[in-house]
Amino acid sequence: MQRSVREMQLRGSRIVVTGAAGRVGFPIARHLATPELANTVYGVARLSSPGDAARLRAAGVEPVRRDFGDGSDFRDLPDADYVFHAAAALGPAAAGDWRYAFEVNAQAAGRLVERYAACRGFVYCSTGSAYRYQGARPLREDDPPGTHIGNYSFSKIAGEAVVTFASRRFGTPVTIIRIFSTYGPMGGAPADRLELILEGRPVPLHPDTPNRFNPIYEDDYVDLGVRALQVGAFPPVVVNWSGSETVAIEEYCTYLGALVGRPVRFVVDPAAYWPLWPDTTFMHEILGRTRVPWREGFRRMVAARHPELALTPSPIPAPTAE
Repeated sequence: MQRSVREMQLRGSRIVVTGAAGRVGFPIARHLATPELANTVYGVARLSSPGDAARLRAAGVEPVRRDFGDGSDFRDLPDADYVFHAAAALGPAAAGDWRYAFEVNAQAAGRLVERYAACRGFVYCSTGSAYRYQGARPLREDDPPGTHIGNYSFSKIAGEAVVTFASRRFGTPVTIIRIFSTYGPMGGAPADRLELILEGRPVPLHPDTPNRFNPIYEDDYVDLGVRALQVGAFPPVVVNWSGSETVAIEEYCTYLGALVGRPVRFVVDPAAYWPLWPDTTFMHEILGRTRVPWREGFRRMVAARHPELALTPSPIPAPTAE
């Protein structure tokens, strides 16, 4: 009952989704734009890849071209009842220019809250990469910040601070979601490791094995993303955003190898990123549990990304991670 009420609250609304061409933003925008929900959805993105605008229009989303690094105040963006802010500078864009990373991931986010100060719900997409490593235990929302991926982590920590200030300043209900390991037909870290397996290359592991994660499949992060729009407060609600199941890279890569009929090799590398293992207690309390078991999600991911492969019907499951 609770879930259906939440979905009804977003019917007939005006919704802005930034980063709407990306792995997180596009599936959420596409879902919110389904005819039965009767929302008007604006997909704000750089639209830098050929076909981005057409893909959004085909999903019922109105594309709006914008680079969040241009220093604008966003007054020209369409009015909205809800904002899901997934646009970010990451990868080479963040690593190569710290000023651009901070402009996009922090300062622009604050200006966007100001633009939509009167909205009913605003989600800022942060990252599990903003935590300091705590060793072999799950990361809690009250754990200290740290640097997992250089400028990206720094700028997202700053972004949380700027968005928190803006939420307090304007009384805007905000949810800050710290994203952990999204995956699905559009890719993600598990898909990257799948490619290593298919290419016969070793999968790097951090020395603190097992390397535990909580991967979250596309269907579930759409569901939890919509819920996050409706639980905002000021100061913001801060919550880990991940799958409910914990599984180690060692286990899920072994499963992927069995699924595609390829051997899997691992190499322990001190330079490998440390595991991002979230505590899901608070997430379960305010957003709920995910529904797609990781093995089912991984099978769907492989089938979508590699339809040419004949998948093993029932690969022998690896032992469950602690």
